[in-house]
Parts: sequence; C-alpha cells; structure tokens
Amino acid sequence: MNADLDRLLAGVGALLLDFDGPVCSVFAGYPAPQVAAELVDVLRKHSVDVPPDLAGEPDPLEVLRRVGATSGQDVTRAVEDALCAAERRAVETAEPTPYGREVIVAARQAGIPVAVVSNNSAGAVGAYLAAHRLASCVSPVVGRAYSAPDYMKPNPAPILQAVRVLGEQPRRCVLIGDSLSDIEGSRAAGVRVVGYANRQAKIEEFQAASADVVITDMIEIAEVLIKRIGG
Repeated sequence: MNADLDRLLAGVGALLLDFDGPVCSVFAGYPAPQVAAELVDVLRKHSVDVPPDLAGEPDPLEVLRRVGATSGQDVTRAVEDALCAAERRAVETAEPTPYGREVIVAARQAGIPVAVVSNNSAGAVGAYLAAHRLASCVSPVVGRAYSAPDYMKPNPAPILQAVRVLGEQPRRCVLIGDSLSDIEGSRAAGVRVVGYANRQAKIEEFQAASADVVITDMIEIAEVLIKRIGG
C-alpha cells in the first residue's frame, strides 16, 4: 500500500479524473497521429499555409492549440468540429485503462463524488462513459471548451469549473492525471494532484513538477478506495 497516497486520499472531498490516460486510451484504435493528419487536411482545405512542423505534429490536441493561436475563429471552429467528430469515433475503440473503472466505482461506493476534467470533448467522454455503464458514476464531465483551446489544461479554468459544480473547496479535491498539463493545471487551481506515470519516463518528470504523489498503476488508487469501503 502506498502510504503517501493513503494519506492524500484520507480526507478527499472529490476525485477529479483526466480522461485519456486514467480512464482509457482514447486513440488506441484510431491513432492520434492519424487524427492529427486529418486535422491538418482540414487546414489545407481552408487554404491555410501549413508549416512543416505542424504538418508532422502527431498530437491532435496540439494541432488544435496551434490553430487557435494562429488562425481565425472560422478555421479554429472547423478544426474543432473535425476533432470532436474524430473523438466520438475514437471512443468506440478506446481501450479501458486497467483499474480505471474500479477506481470510479470504488470512489462512488465510498461516497466520494467523481468528475472527469478532460482536454477531450465532453461529448466523446460522455459517449465512452455511457457505453461502459459509468455515466451514472461520474458528474460533472468538464470537457474542452468549444473552439477555445486556450482554456485547455494547463489552464486551471476547467478544473475550477468542476470544483465549483461539485461544491467543494479546491484543497479538498484530488486530480489524477497522466500529463504535465494536469499537474500544472492542478497546481494553478489549488487542487492536489496524483501523477499517473503510465510510462517510465514520466516518473521523474512528475516528481520534478511537484505532483503530490506519483503512481505507475491505477490499481494503487483502487486499493486505497476499496480499503475505505471495507472500513
């Protein structure tokens, strides 16, 4: 048992989960580089001069972020719409993260509200949760603000939105995320954060970024929550 994690979750008022990573691998069956390339094609159809580094960008969220910073709203909305559609398609073949479901169910059984705060679209998150019979266990779902990529994490705005809806204080919430943007956004929001290092290289990165606790498997969270259920 992870003693630091046990202490961190001892008085938690709400659990906030990033989606792509802690809950599932969104693009497991519809690879992210393919989606990113399709978004670049949208730019070309709108007569946008695409620089080589953007043309080779493998992360669709980064494509959207770049477009939002350099293009007008019409182009940004077109890319946003294409990404939302791709994410809805992707969640049909998304691969559940081992013990991600158990964390959600155990938290609810322990009386801890669970929210999802994601840079993916809320529609895609909701579709996944419904398909996996988890929708009743998670509320709210705070997804990417439409056509406003500046509001994606590490911007703390979506995290604080979830905290407000839950009616909790930030310091009583814990976010579980698998990226530096999750850690940075949580720090800015005053929320405690567990870094889920689903790759070995992330362990030192998350420690350096001052995650409260770093884990390598979601079973670590599940075990703490299940112990709480059992008293």
